Amino acid sequence: MEKQHVGIVLGSESDLPVMEETARILRDFGVTYEMTIASAHRSPDLVAEYARTAEERGIAVIIAGAGMAAHLPGVLAAYTCLPVIGVPLQGSTLSGIDALYSIVQMPPGVPVAAVAVNGARNAALLAVQMLSIKNPELREKFRRYKKELAEGVVRKAEKLGSGTPPLP
Repeated sequence: MEKQHVGIVLGSESDLPVMEETARILRDFGVTYEMTIASAHRSPDLVAEYARTAEERGIAVIIAGAGMAAHLPGVLAAYTCLPVIGVPLQGSTLSGIDALYSIVQMPPGVPVAAVAVNGARNAALLAVQMLSIKNPELREKFRRYKKELAEGVVRKAEKLGSGTPPLP
């Protein structure tokens, strides 16, 4: 099977502290990725070129982090048939709600998935799930991850003495 990876696009360098979590999760799952900076407003030609050529570079899913007007995920989606996941980033004025609204209010025919404000981890996990559709090994890693999450909750509950029954 051809190796597929994820494209991570940041609207600006200031988005890196949040979006590094996306890269970390992908590395944990053994998913390769590329990361770049391209602004929907300051470098629109670069954004269009990135989206148009992503598929030929082996990218299967694009994750785009953007704040404020947050047009980056939608502009990327306009130029590719690949799934795009938008990560609304917390800005200084409206706490990221403006970015969230910009990402989820796409016109019919140009879908963009959206995660929570600063939800870089969930964006990576959603990309892993998308890739696992055709990759049973990755799907099994994701199953183990979910099992570990559940076991972590049980351990924490046991520390509280809640009497939570063991997992099946």
